[in-house]
Amino acid sequence: MIAVISLGTGFYIYLGTRSQSPSPTSSISGPLKVEEGVSPETREPDDGPDIEIVAENLEIPWEVAFLPNGELLVTERPGRLIKIGKERKVYEISGVRDVGEGGLLGLALHPDFKNNQLIYLYLTSSDAGKIVNRVERYRLENDSLINREVILEGIAGASNHDGGRIEFGPDGFLYITTGDAQKPNLAQDINSLNGKILRVKDDGSIPPDNPFGNAVYSYGHRNVQGITWDSEGRLWATEHGRSGLLSGLDELNLIEPGKNYGWPDIQGDETREGMVAPIIHSGASETWAPAGAEFIKDSIFFTGLRGSTLYQAKIENENVTTLVKHFENQYGRLRAVRLGPDGYLYITTSNQDGRGPPRQGDDKIIRINPRIFR
Repeated sequence: MIAVISLGTGFYIYLGTRSQSPSPTSSISGPLKVEEGVSPETREPDDGPDIEIVAENLEIPWEVAFLPNGELLVTERPGRLIKIGKERKVYEISGVRDVGEGGLLGLALHPDFKNNQLIYLYLTSSDAGKIVNRVERYRLENDSLINREVILEGIAGASNHDGGRIEFGPDGFLYITTGDAQKPNLAQDINSLNGKILRVKDDGSIPPDNPFGNAVYSYGHRNVQGITWDSEGRLWATEHGRSGLLSGLDELNLIEPGKNYGWPDIQGDETREGMVAPIIHSGASETWAPAGAEFIKDSIFFTGLRGSTLYQAKIENENVTTLVKHFENQYGRLRAVRLGPDGYLYITTSNQDGRGPPRQGDDKIIRINPRIFR
């Protein structure tokens, strides 16, 4: 049974240990063990359901964040920021161009949000007829979005490969993922902001220890859509592999500053001097289309769009030993995954994006007790 509830505002903190560093590259067809995980029919404990739908009837929700009072903020790709609590409030974001995979995408709250009420958005827009991406900053004050500022621009856009995930790291800097905008060679150009993971200060200025003296933190990426940090502060990223007739080779990477992750020159288990192969990849015959990522206890959880699965990459003895597939094909396409301040995992469906059949109540935000994951 799955319970449908209204979102409450009380939270409890989930505490757990986390792992050490990951392993050298392995693929789904190599030593990596693949297991089937939990499903919506997982037996519930006596103290309530482990799986709950906390919001329905959203339109392509892309990212989720949590306000200090327990309310949710959700971006919808067509250009709306939704606040979900006892009631829903809609903020229309001007300048958003909803095209292909682009639109209103990433969302992050400033680490000192309680005091400054700053919200960051990654969005696709237009400039002189061209598709572009940028990061904007707002203040949420008296239930209104005010003081719009563009803190980073110059990111080329396209109908596909727009990246879009943004998150503040443990170092207090803002990390931004960008796609190659369907121009693969941009990923190898360290003077381009495309096909990169970027790192900036909260006002968009460049940290002095960035590896190239600009916003670029790592390069050689095709389309990173998920980032997370483990308990040791290491950055991990999920990345879309090739598409079209030759699909597959999606990646989970361990990111280090200044490193080149190979796109478009190497894929899968291929190697080349000066380039970093993924920790794990999906293989050539399976497509995850990985999106959001979150680290809990000893595992990296990441969502799959085409894979329609919540993946759990288990880390043990400095190796990713097992990939567990949870809810495979149960909810359709999955995009965001966030650990809430209540210790529960929140995932969003993306069945209104034109690439999968919508189901009743789509799109949804689903709340999951992580104790069900073994």
